[in-house]
Amino acid sequence: MKTGITHLYIPGPTNVPDDVRRAMNVPMQDMRAHDFGAQWLSLYADLKMVMRTTEGTAMLLPGSGTAAWEAAMTNTLNPGDRVLMARHGQFSMLWVEMAQRLGLDVIVVDVPWGQPTPVTEFARHLAADRAGEIKAVFATHNETATGVTSDIAAVRAAMDGAFHKALLFVDAVSSLGSIDVRMDDWGVDLLVAGSQKGLMCPAGLGVLGISPKAMEASKTATMRRAYFEFKDMVAMNAGGYFPYTPPTQLLHGMRAAMDRIKAEGLDNVLARHARLAEGVRRAVAAWGLQLVAEYPVNYSNTVSAIRVPADVDARDVIKIAYDRYATSLGSGLSQLAGKVFRIGHLGDLNEGMVLTALAVTEMALSEAGVNIRFGSGVAAAQAWFSTGRSAQTPAIAAE
Repeated sequence: MKTGITHLYIPGPTNVPDDVRRAMNVPMQDMRAHDFGAQWLSLYADLKMVMRTTEGTAMLLPGSGTAAWEAAMTNTLNPGDRVLMARHGQFSMLWVEMAQRLGLDVIVVDVPWGQPTPVTEFARHLAADRAGEIKAVFATHNETATGVTSDIAAVRAAMDGAFHKALLFVDAVSSLGSIDVRMDDWGVDLLVAGSQKGLMCPAGLGVLGISPKAMEASKTATMRRAYFEFKDMVAMNAGGYFPYTPPTQLLHGMRAAMDRIKAEGLDNVLARHARLAEGVRRAVAAWGLQLVAEYPVNYSNTVSAIRVPADVDARDVIKIAYDRYATSLGSGLSQLAGKVFRIGHLGDLNEGMVLTALAVTEMALSEAGVNIRFGSGVAAAQAWFSTGRSAQTPAIAAE
């Protein structure tokens, strides 16, 4: 029998703060009562603050981030539309699969897992598209499977450099509320996220940011949709209501989570994530291991995907941490299964929690057969957290 808590260090769902959990412990409410809608209007305003948009529309959909993906596509595109996408991790791969299943004509750029969105290749395709046949460009801001953050501003610059009018779709599921997202500055048309990561809520709410250009496209798009119809959502959301039964308890949780972000200050939230992530990276360097992310400029501040030696199965590391030490680490996905484990460091997290993750990981690595010196990673992270720098432990260099 396990005692104490099970420590959660996966990149989502993340830890739900106690005040967010308490906020959800409310009786059911009348979703059509005259005073129901007003309480949610500030929630949309705060979501826009986190997205850094004044021009866009924030929308909450019952469902996951994947539901928000589908809503974004079906409301703004037409069957057979040509779209430009990249595969460089599990979630960018799933986005390609969804687009293909929905009947879109997908130009796929494949790059090794560990690299970011291939801006140069995107620019080449866009420059060659003189007839404007590409209707949308898709970019994964933070690829959760590999711990790689892409430069969305550079994607927008490539589109603008080609004088291209395609819509820009951005997957911000594991970045919104943890890594800086600038919807307006980057010219993002559809920003997709979920409630269960940096927003510190349970899974169950898809989050969308919709630009005026995308909203206009939704008025003529012909892909089949019903439940996720923007027009119905916009009409009801104007008063804080929904066209169907909303997950009221989750809305209360999101309200409390937004209050936490505002109290800490969004810029401080982002700085905290950067600080904690660097502590993890310095620990990995001290262990003599490598990240999947190939370039330091693309290291993620929300998740680190860590390679194990060739003679070690990362699944053993994960199982030992869970079974013996009540600690959940993230698994390697798809082609990275058995080769990688992940430490999620986002959401409601502090230095002590990160140090716990690193200490348990050292034991799990050792028991799985990795030659590791106990305390090496913990000490490297401690030095960083204590002084803001580490004179003895360099940051990880690219392979």
